[in-house]
Amino acid sequence: MSRLFAAALTMALAAALAVGAALGVVALLEAKPDQPNTPMITYEQTGQGS
Repeated sequence: MSRLFAAALTMALAAALAVGAALGVVALLEAKPDQPNTPMITYEQTGQGS
């Protein structure tokens, strides 16, 4: 009986770890960068007035 309990406990812990890792990856992907995405070089476009 203790082997069955140990196997079930191991499976539950592995599932919880997998869910935690997935939530961490999602949180990292949704994180906003500290610096805004602005271009370092801009080119003047003269003579092309609208």
